[in-house]
Amino acid sequence: MNVPPLAGYTVGVTAARRADELSALLERKGATVLHGPAIRIVPLPDDAELLAATRAVVEEPVDFAVATTGIGFRGWVEAAEGWGLGARLLSRLSGGRVLARGPKARGAVRAAGLVEECAPEGESNAELLDHLLRSGVSGKRVAVQLHGDVLPEFTSTLRAAGATVVEVPVYRWTGPADPAPLERLLEAVLAGQVDALTFTSAPAAASVLRTAEAMGKLPELTSLLRRDVLVVGVGAITAGPLVTAGIPVVQPARARIGALARELTLELPARATRLRIAARDIELRGQAVVVDGELRPVPPAPMAVLRVLAAARGRVVSRRDLLAALPSGGEEHAVETAIGRLRSALGEPRMVATVVKRGYRLAMDPAGVAV
Repeated sequence: MNVPPLAGYTVGVTAARRADELSALLERKGATVLHGPAIRIVPLPDDAELLAATRAVVEEPVDFAVATTGIGFRGWVEAAEGWGLGARLLSRLSGGRVLARGPKARGAVRAAGLVEECAPEGESNAELLDHLLRSGVSGKRVAVQLHGDVLPEFTSTLRAAGATVVEVPVYRWTGPADPAPLERLLEAVLAGQVDALTFTSAPAAASVLRTAEAMGKLPELTSLLRRDVLVVGVGAITAGPLVTAGIPVVQPARARIGALARELTLELPARATRLRIAARDIELRGQAVVVDGELRPVPPAPMAVLRVLAAARGRVVSRRDLLAALPSGGEEHAVETAIGRLRSALGEPRMVATVVKRGYRLAMDPAGVAV
């Protein structure tokens, strides 16, 4: 049987924009997706800050204009057109030197009838900043199109070099309008029901940490994200708030949604525990096991017991230790119930052996580890 690479795993998605696209990519690989948007995008026509920044740009000549994202630049132009400022905005930008961060931003610039002076191959803000500084910005007016992130190091460096910087906040992000889905997602993470958590923006990462703190669960959440849950961010800027909190973040080589999904598809299965038990090849996934190539879902309590038994590698585990591993605790008969359900889920009762008056063990083959 061909088991999809993410079957048996549950992945949390914190994105607001393009969450459906990312979820679909993960689901096609077999994952169960839990969505808890961590941010809300302020609608462009209602964004008074963007309107004020656009007016500031059109009022005086611009020496440099920086397009950091394709969707952000297009959104800015469309919003300006809706306010009756589109022609004036493009006239001002065409009178200066335009820089684009990567091919998507370059495409948006050209679609607006402008021509970029620079679009670095590395698609990084650092390359744009280097080009600006080498060009000389002292006494110059620089419009920087932001996309949710404020880029303080970028803009402060320009100001320190003598530039007048107009920050254009396209697609500003605030906390979610309804925090309940995000809180449910975090509760699932805390309950051990989520195997990976994905992030596509720094504001979403910061919002998750703030929400956990408001729930009184920040230390517990950060501990899980450091140890048990795979955290995947679309790029270095996105990972920033998490890395600052001491949380390791896996990142794709290119900051793209598809690349993020591919990276997760490689990294998560690599964490699986593979064993040889009672002449069967067993692979422990997040919320299921694969037995001789067949995916078999396992409920939370039996899965918790199986993880403890697997860590013991065939050694006997006492009922007391297994009881401590159960999500809801209980008395020793709860262990017996979980063991019974585990044997049923595995489809082969002999995989879990009872050791009279001592506890339980996996019937490991001599080699122990599946190949």
